[in-house]
Amino acid sequence: MAAPREAPERRPFGRRFLTDPARLFQHNAWDNVEWSEEQEASARSKVQENSSQLLPQDKQEEYEVNAKRYWDDFYKIHENGFFKDRHWLFTEFPELAPNRNPSQNGDSVREFSNKEESNNEGLGSCENGHCSLETRAENQLNLIKSTPKICTEELATQNYSEWNQSDGDYPGSSASYRILEVGCGAGNTVFPILQTNNDPGLFVYCCDFSTTAVDLVQNNAEYDSSRCFAFVHDLCNDQSPFPMPDVSLDVVILIFVLSAILPEKMQCIVNRLSRLLKPGGMILLRDYGRYDLAQLRFKKGQCLSDNFYVRGDGTRVYFFTQDELDDLFTTAGLEKIQNLVDRRLQVNRGKQMTMYRVWIQCKYRKPAAPQL
Repeated sequence: MAAPREAPERRPFGRRFLTDPARLFQHNAWDNVEWSEEQEASARSKVQENSSQLLPQDKQEEYEVNAKRYWDDFYKIHENGFFKDRHWLFTEFPELAPNRNPSQNGDSVREFSNKEESNNEGLGSCENGHCSLETRAENQLNLIKSTPKICTEELATQNYSEWNQSDGDYPGSSASYRILEVGCGAGNTVFPILQTNNDPGLFVYCCDFSTTAVDLVQNNAEYDSSRCFAFVHDLCNDQSPFPMPDVSLDVVILIFVLSAILPEKMQCIVNRLSRLLKPGGMILLRDYGRYDLAQLRFKKGQCLSDNFYVRGDGTRVYFFTQDELDDLFTTAGLEKIQNLVDRRLQVNRGKQMTMYRVWIQCKYRKPAAPQL
């Protein structure tokens, strides 16, 4: 039974609600789909089965040590063609577009999102364990193949040293609204933000563990160094510097990123990101929820620890509960604005298949400075 249209605390990703089962295959996706007790029990049983055999400790350590190489290989293979541009972000997270381009309003963005869905009959398909809202598709932003490749890591080390010697001088220091996307990949979040948000005071930072991914962003035709700064960063290394100081960011974005990190290291990372926020600044997260299709499709022998798996390409993924995320953020001193489960039923009309996706969406805010 679908959730009612006026579900509390919900700004819907889409507005399609399945009230008549006979209409199941009329659209590619349905929103806020409730699960039956039998379906929940079946999902729990599949997870118990695929997690009954854990990988040996030496193999687990190998995946941790070589995590960067696996993500570099992923982006070398797929470049900017695996994920679609996330224009749905502006429906879910209006904080990313405080000043809309006059030619784009909320309705047009939503229509664009629906158009993306309608052009993607394979929505929800998986490749090598990567199951996502965004499937392989032609990216609207074309990579400039002729641009010389930037030595990203060398430049980052050199520039961080220079900025630390300059009092208050860092990329975006003159901006009035600063956004950081962690785990930017090939830029499928960053570039839609730059295209949609015409605030002259906006500056967007984006970082990734993968040098290959950051090179893809910097070599993209849409990359504008006057409004954006892409850099390589290892979140798990607390000695790895950020280009901006603490208490300087308005928004931090984590889109399907925290789940790729060793669970024991998540709290330290959230703590670090919290320190970057201004009072009143927010962390926006969307990530995999417990019993998502991707978790249920893992086979025995791919589980690293409870709800943490390794894909066929060596990249890893964790599946969260709302309480786990709430504990991470509140322990870091942030206050909850939103923490909800997004259950979507995706449909492949050609194959007459249904796919149940579970994502969690959060907004957590740094408390405002006390009034003196």
